[in-house]
Amino acid sequence: MRPDGTSTENGFLDASNESLASTSRKTAPNGQAATNGSSHTNGSKGPSQSSTYYGHNREEVTRILIQSLYELGYNESASLLSSESGYELETSGVATFRSAVLGGKWPEAERILIQSFRNAGSQQVDRKSPQEETLVLAEEADRNEMLFYLRQQKFLELLEARDLPAALNVLRQELTPLNFDVERLHALSSLLMCPTEVLHAQPGWGDSVSSSRERLLGELSKSISPSVMIPQHRLAILLDRVKQTQIHNCVYHNTADTPSLYSDHMCDRNDFPLDVTVDLTQHEDEVWYCEFSHDGSKLVTAGKDHNVFIYNTADFSIIHRLTEHEDGVAFASWSPDDSKLITCSQDKKARVWSVESGRCLLTINHHRQPVTAAAWAADGESFVTASLDAESQLRHWSMRGQSLYTWKGGFRVQDCAISADGRRLVAADTEAKVHVYNMITYEEDYCLPLPSKPTSVAISKDSRHMLINLAEGEIQLVDMETTTVVRQFKGQKQGEFVIRSTFGGAAENFVVSGSEDSKVYIWHKENGSIVETLNGHISGCVNSISWNPADPGMFASAGDDHAVRIWSREGNWPRPVGSVQRSGIPSNGFTRTSALRTTSAF
Repeated sequence: MRPDGTSTENGFLDASNESLASTSRKTAPNGQAATNGSSHTNGSKGPSQSSTYYGHNREEVTRILIQSLYELGYNESASLLSSESGYELETSGVATFRSAVLGGKWPEAERILIQSFRNAGSQQVDRKSPQEETLVLAEEADRNEMLFYLRQQKFLELLEARDLPAALNVLRQELTPLNFDVERLHALSSLLMCPTEVLHAQPGWGDSVSSSRERLLGELSKSISPSVMIPQHRLAILLDRVKQTQIHNCVYHNTADTPSLYSDHMCDRNDFPLDVTVDLTQHEDEVWYCEFSHDGSKLVTAGKDHNVFIYNTADFSIIHRLTEHEDGVAFASWSPDDSKLITCSQDKKARVWSVESGRCLLTINHHRQPVTAAAWAADGESFVTASLDAESQLRHWSMRGQSLYTWKGGFRVQDCAISADGRRLVAADTEAKVHVYNMITYEEDYCLPLPSKPTSVAISKDSRHMLINLAEGEIQLVDMETTTVVRQFKGQKQGEFVIRSTFGGAAENFVVSGSEDSKVYIWHKENGSIVETLNGHISGCVNSISWNPADPGMFASAGDDHAVRIWSREGNWPRPVGSVQRSGIPSNGFTRTSALRTTSAF
């Protein structure tokens, strides 16, 4: 449609750590550390045994297995493997340091840390004698950073114990002299008069002291060489990466189930929704929008004929036909619990409806230009409307119709979205920008310039990425924290009309979009390749796509040919008859009567 309104804790260290030289730790029969090639206990490793395991370093594999056995609770098996192989899990220095951190023995932890940096500076090694308790540090290790983390933990624990004089002394005499992360230091000082529950909201602070110390150890391990301190849950991390690689290489991966480790994974193309199984033809003009409810049980469609239809997705019978808008309806949005629906129209109004009764609960008639989009707050008790009205382009409303906040800026908004975690509001500016706001403070986090005008914006379920559809025929996947363009998707035809792209698939593994060539394009999100190009509609533009969040084998497309098409797996649905059967539409297409939908009017 036209935009103007005139018609884990896992992963403490990267896989790159595997390239670091491994410091060998072998246990000789007398209990002393022995280097590679020395005698081994109980004769378990003969001279004919290879130093590699199918191309992998034998020591690394064995030590990771020992760690995993301990994590799985098989302590006796782990000890037996260590004894039989002659490899220790970690040095005595690492073991002592681990015990000191987890036990809250801060002076001992600092002593080991400081001595380790001294040794590193003097080219010494942590194993010049078996009794020396030092660490092998990573090349990028920062002394003040590691000490800051230790002392910060000490400070927070004293605050939790309400020992304010001791906490203040740590802040002044131990943390401040480090001159590290001054902004964080100021934040810590502000906690002195805060209640205990505020402390638990601090980054890295868990439900208990023990869990926060575990996180601290994980953070510190980033600065310790993995050759002496294997990153936590290393085998689980490696297995997870194997699974992710298989998922990324699976072109039609469309399931939330994790792949099995027993065999290689590959989804069948026949299980992908490639067939039109239902045609919805109740609209009498161009259909501009469609969206499934969060539970997948309903579908809303809206279009140029002023009508809004709500369907039951069990059989695609009509639940409600909403007819109170006086002009084309460009957008609709389900509340988080699917009990309410907002519709946005070129009649300059937004309406909130009861999904159960079909009754209009609230009408927003504040805007002086078409209302282009709306987004619900995470609690479902308020919402934001977006408009081409430059004097009131974004406004936050309560369910009583009270204006909670109006963003300033003097620009026009084509689309908006609120992240699932409720933290951010994203607004697509018609002047080739995207504005990202903090929904708690209402402040602008940043403004992102774009190469062309955006026609839609969507946010991933994990609130990490936004998908921006550009009028020049490109879709960008952007990291919301770094603003980095992670991936670009091209191939669809766009330039004149508003098209709303979205995420698709069981785990949002796909990017899906309509196109001005009447087709539906599906890309693999991880590699940007086109998975399928589907002949979506008879003619005109495919304006909107929605993937069923409860059934990954179904999505809907809405087009200028007056139709909404339901795509599903092969043979999954019988072709319907009656009210959902395709009506006769001339194959030569439609005259483009909607002068409201051109991007040139931005």
